[in-house]
Amino acid sequence: MKQLLIAIVFTSALFSCKKETTTPNAPSNDVSISGFDCDSVKIAGTLTKDKVASNVTSTLTYTGGNGKTYLTKSYTSTGVSGLTATLVAGTLANGEGTLMYTISGTPTTAGTATFAIDFGGKTCSINFHVEDVAQTIVKPGPNISDVEGNSYKTVTIGTQTWMAENLKVSKFNDGTIIPNVKESIEWSKLTNGAWSYYNNDLANNAKYGKLYNWYAVSKTSNGNKNVCPIGWHLPTDAEWTVLTDYLGGETVAGGKMKEVGTTSWNSPNTEATNISLFTGLPGGVRYDSGGNFSGIGGYGYWWSSTEYETVYAWYRILDYGYGPAGRSDGDKGVGLSVRCLRD
Repeated sequence: MKQLLIAIVFTSALFSCKKETTTPNAPSNDVSISGFDCDSVKIAGTLTKDKVASNVTSTLTYTGGNGKTYLTKSYTSTGVSGLTATLVAGTLANGEGTLMYTISGTPTTAGTATFAIDFGGKTCSINFHVEDVAQTIVKPGPNISDVEGNSYKTVTIGTQTWMAENLKVSKFNDGTIIPNVKESIEWSKLTNGAWSYYNNDLANNAKYGKLYNWYAVSKTSNGNKNVCPIGWHLPTDAEWTVLTDYLGGETVAGGKMKEVGTTSWNSPNTEATNISLFTGLPGGVRYDSGGNFSGIGGYGYWWSSTEYETVYAWYRILDYGYGPAGRSDGDKGVGLSVRCLRD
């Protein structure tokens, strides 16, 4: 049976790098490094068309620093123009260290701003996504309640209105009970709807909600019942795509959907800004094979109502170590979080 993976590989347009490429002329002050770790570029902050950059930085890790002092140096953007990346004068570590570039200026268009960094005989190209201002407008909505009286925040993002919290209900909206299956062996054999708390621990419900198998949340397998409040539904795969497209595409949407900070998410919670107010949380997963739990604090997974194949369905992923939003298919028997979408 197909295994749901915790390690997610994303294809991201946020940065692309050329590793350890020697430039023709090394700096005259003998500053040198042996290489950049371009795959671990850290970007903080958001750039928006026609808006002055504020608190936007990019941090590069280098190896083989020779301990020399370097001068302030600036780079202008290509692609989207109007931006400057500045490295303030400092001193290299002897060995591994970091360089922080501060982004200033006003981007003239939406798109990708590229900075070709050269330092100490090595190069690295850093790409920043620049938002269209229309894609950052969201509006908090009124709270809604499920059949058991659990209350949820809501948010309108573009043309859609989403729950801004994970589902906690243990009944369909007609009052029918959804089984709570605790035993691992029983969970691994299910072909009917069920839910569980992460680690079967009630304490996880308040923040992260419940984990539901696909049989519980899909009307095609639960007898045409609805796990969401009246007037709301489990989003299709296409409806999830409407959300991520509105936020600039999968490669940048994830950070905009994640709760900020490391109270709920593991460090570093890469690129989290939550400008969408979706407030994605890392509720983890319960596997169908063996019924084990994994990933709380590090990964959030949300079902769609769309089948991929007979035993698989589409879901979405947010990751503590990546900015993009992921999309994959997994076994219908796994337990994932649920967000509902207004009809």
